[in-house]
Amino acid sequence: MSKRRRFKQSNFLKDRLAIFAKEALKKASNLPPGTAREEMLKKVRQADIACHVDEWAHSRGPQPPTWSNDDP
Repeated sequence: MSKRRRFKQSNFLKDRLAIFAKEALKKASNLPPGTAREEMLKKVRQADIACHVDEWAHSRGPQPPTWSNDDP
């Protein structure tokens, strides 16, 4: 059985997705209207959604209200 090769990511997923989306959007803007451009824009939308899902998954969830001493 072969040993699994591990790769440690240097950037967070959110950062990698943002970089990918920015570069893909730049490439899509250089493409003529058509199927290739639509596919590239679809990948940009998917990366944006994945970024939001990752952000949601790593959030601490709904927090209880905090009360300050100034409230009556």
